[in-house]
This record gives sequence, structure tokens and C-alpha cells, in this order.
Amino acid sequence: MIRPHGSDTLNPLFVYDTEQHHQLLKEAEELPSLLLNSAAAANAVMLGAGYFNPLEGYMGLADAMSVAEKMHTTDGLFWPVPVINLAKDVSAIRGAKRIALRDPNTEGNPVMAIMEVDHIETVSDEDIETMAEQIFGNLDPDHPGVSTFTHLGNYLISGKLQVLSFSYFQSDFPDTFRTAVEIRNEITERGWEKVIAFQTRNPMHRAHEELCRMAMERLDADGVVIHMLLGRLKKGDIPAPVRDACIRTMVEHYFPKNTVMVTGYGFDMLYAGPREAVLHALFRQNMGATHLIVGRDHAGVGDYYGAFDAQTIFDEKVPDDALDIEIFRADHTAFSTKLGRVVMMNEAEDHQKEDFILLSGTKVRQMLGDGIAPPPEFSRPEVAKILMDYYQSEHQ
Repeated sequence: MIRPHGSDTLNPLFVYDTEQHHQLLKEAEELPSLLLNSAAAANAVMLGAGYFNPLEGYMGLADAMSVAEKMHTTDGLFWPVPVINLAKDVSAIRGAKRIALRDPNTEGNPVMAIMEVDHIETVSDEDIETMAEQIFGNLDPDHPGVSTFTHLGNYLISGKLQVLSFSYFQSDFPDTFRTAVEIRNEITERGWEKVIAFQTRNPMHRAHEELCRMAMERLDADGVVIHMLLGRLKKGDIPAPVRDACIRTMVEHYFPKNTVMVTGYGFDMLYAGPREAVLHALFRQNMGATHLIVGRDHAGVGDYYGAFDAQTIFDEKVPDDALDIEIFRADHTAFSTKLGRVVMMNEAEDHQKEDFILLSGTKVRQMLGDGIAPPPEFSRPEVAKILMDYYQSEHQ
């Protein structure tokens, strides 16, 4: 199986030993505590689950700036996006060497992790903006990632973590949330060797379905891990339970047995386009995938990134030896009325735009809200039914 990033074995930060876990929770009751923001809590989940291997905790300011500007830590580890814990108020933890980190997304704010505090550093607004511009490629306050990042706070708390909780992800998505460790184990159990990862924050339409099928056929792969984001999204995106139901229905009806794993991970969407695509590749390597599908406007939002910037970054800014995982580059896919099947548009000869069934997201949402199913060439009827029920319930 493909090696994890940066180490020979995967080293998740979750404390699995029952006795040690209990002792740490007991210790946490006596420790100063910090209520995390959702971004820092998502980083803790990813660290605990092994997705951010080989990191041992939150980065300090020097590493965060180095990663933002050069895509590697100060000691040379390739990394595309800073993994940090920013806060607005650190008065409760000043001078503490060990602190309890509390979950902002679960009622009662239970302890998520215990942290050994290396440093509490003040980050200037200028440094925050420098990091944001490097990560997101812009400083537009209307960009959802920029808006979130620049309002997390100016205190950066760094140090090693012992993770004690995966927040709400295990309880809310017991059949879908999986750690990198669990996915690696299941890949082994299934006997898969060449494994494709498909990233999604949306329900999967026919084009997505066929893209997975194309990648499997062209790479002669054993299976696809559909790996959906389960954390926070921007307003208007479809909630995770609805996406989960859509994807499972599609897989059940239209893929052969033992060719697809439906899983999810606990992270908040960054909408960082190219940089996030590289992060997606890195943590899919950690979960055991050999290939990641990177399509048009991968991890993008609005018109902030070029259609294929998330592919060209792997050529222009990712060193050849940085990652072992490979990229399957995909163009826009759509149903060809000439050929009677979904194709990559750049591969369809003698086609005009009107030869494809293309529907904007706005048009699809309007149809679903009106109880009108999109054409079967665009969306499977079983999936459209779930989405119509959701949109109509939203508009009641």
C-alpha cells in the first residue's frame, strides 16, 4: 500500500488506549481550557484521524508562514496549507503548559483534546493577511474562506495534541465518517491496490458518476473511495445528510459491488481552490489512495480561480518528490446528445455547446424547488427524488 506522507507508518493523534483516554479526560477537568473555533476543531479532528500525518499538533507562526509562502515547514516537510489554532482571547490559558481544548460544535463544549503548549504567539494583521493571500490567492472579504480565516483571531497557540474526540462526526454520521486508519484497513480487507479518491461537497450527478467510472477504467483501478466533506460549508450548500443519502443511493443502483466505498471526513471547507486541491491529495495519500480525481474548478468558489488552476499547481508548485499520490486530471463532463453518453467535453470531437446537456446550479436548484426533476441525462431519477424532497421541504 502507498506510504503515508512524511513517515513509514500512519500516526494518528487520537488516543485509542481506553485507560489512557479515561485518565486524560479526568486530567482535563483540572486544566485551563480553550474553546476552539470551528476551523481549529476541524484541524484537531483531522490530526486525530491520521489525515494530517506526520504532524504532531498545531503549527507555530514560523511554520505557518513558511507553509503559506513556500509550501513547506521550516524543517522542510512539504505541506500546502497551515494547520493552526488561532484564537481571539487567550487570557484563560496564559502561562499554562497543558490545556484542554473544547469543542465549539457540540452542546456543552466537551473536551476534544489535550494540548502541550509550546508557544502562544501574537500574529499581526499583516501576517494574517499574508497567509490568507497565499492560501486563497486573494483578500476579497466576500470570499468565504478569506472571510473566515481573517476573523479567527490574532493569537496562535502551537504544540502537540492528544485527541480525545472526533466531535459530532462519529455520532451524526456513524455509517460514513471514517478515519484515515479505518479507510486504510478497509482498502486492505477489500484487497484493493490501485485506489482512486473522489472529493465531493455536493451530491453526485451523472457527470460525477461517470467521471469515477472513467477514472477506474483508464487507470485499471480496483475501486473508488467517494470521500465527502462532512464539516461546515457556506450558506446555500446542501447539508451533509442529504448529500450522503444521494451518494449512497447512486452507488447502490449504478455501481457494481465492491467497487466503491462511501466515506466522509470531518473538516470545514476552505474554498481555497488550488491550495486545497493539494491538501486533498496529501490527506488522500494518508488514507491509502493512489490517485485523486482533480476536475474543473476543484475546491473553488465563484470566479476566484481559473478552471484548471487546481491541476496546474501540481506542475508548477508541487515538487516531483513531494507526494506519492498521482492526479487523474479531468475536464468538464457532460451528457452528449450526439453520443448518448457522458463524456469529457474536451475529448468530444465535432461537438457544439448545444450538443451537451448543460444546466447551471441555479437552474437545477430552481427545478428541484419547483418539484421538477432534472433530465435523466443530468441526474439519476432516484437521486433527483431525494433532492426534490429536500428543496421542497426548505421552501415550505
